[in-house]
Amino acid sequence: MSRKSREEALIKVACIQMEPVVGEKDRNVRRSLEFIEQAVSKGAKLIVLPELCNSGYVFESREEAFALSEPVPDGETSRAWAEIAARHGLHIVAGICEREGESLYNSSVVIGPQGHVGTFRKVHLWNEENLFFEPGNLGFPVFKTPIGRIGTFICYDGWFPESYRMCALQGADIVCIPTNWVPIPGQDPKREAMANILVMGAAHSNSVFVAAADRVGTERGQPFLGQSLIVSYTGWPIGGPASSSEEEIIYAEVNLADARRKRNWNEYNQVLRDRRTDVYDEMLGADARPGWY
Repeated sequence: MSRKSREEALIKVACIQMEPVVGEKDRNVRRSLEFIEQAVSKGAKLIVLPELCNSGYVFESREEAFALSEPVPDGETSRAWAEIAARHGLHIVAGICEREGESLYNSSVVIGPQGHVGTFRKVHLWNEENLFFEPGNLGFPVFKTPIGRIGTFICYDGWFPESYRMCALQGADIVCIPTNWVPIPGQDPKREAMANILVMGAAHSNSVFVAAADRVGTERGQPFLGQSLIVSYTGWPIGGPASSSEEEIIYAEVNLADARRKRNWNEYNQVLRDRRTDVYDEMLGADARPGWY
């Protein structure tokens, strides 16, 4: 088989753009499972769901937030996602309201056919999230799976270049982002969301695929932007952007190995290897793994 024709990590990725309803966890989980079944019928094997998609986002009180939370991976939502992942041979990355003891986390759970793979807890809390959640304490893990190396973080984490670079330097092939993008100051309504531009730039400058699943709708006065997208390691969209207002699923078929095989842009330049750590602080070098770049 020629090098050009190899597809050893070929997979169909789906981002589910849905509208959770705050406080209606049973309904939200049931709806997520319906969307997952739709994605499976189209051949998806890696499925990404939005931030806090089981609980909703705009909490009115700590009591409400705690009531909608659950432990990971033993809570009812994680178990439901694990069951459907096992039945269909899936990997799922989804936002969940996690409770550990008396602490709450805005988390992303990674689930595979054999069950819970790992958990990420949102590092950079946005706005009133600070009233309910503790800052993430698990760093930026990259999970080794049979389909590829999966990095994940949540929404506002993507405004920090370090988030992507931490994943890339640990060998991530794809970064899966459950998100709830909201309007930001200065947004031109005729242009794509700033988040989309950031995702495209980060995918390009780190040579990783990115799958970002956003939500839609307005919750307790807070509008959300939709526009979920899947981006190649080149930085160009290959799935979406989705609508700014409608529930839908976007897809892309990718060979995740290309994130590493094609990281050399020309005979001389490779974006991770070309970092001049003698000029600026190494910063992320402690997380680099030999051979990833």
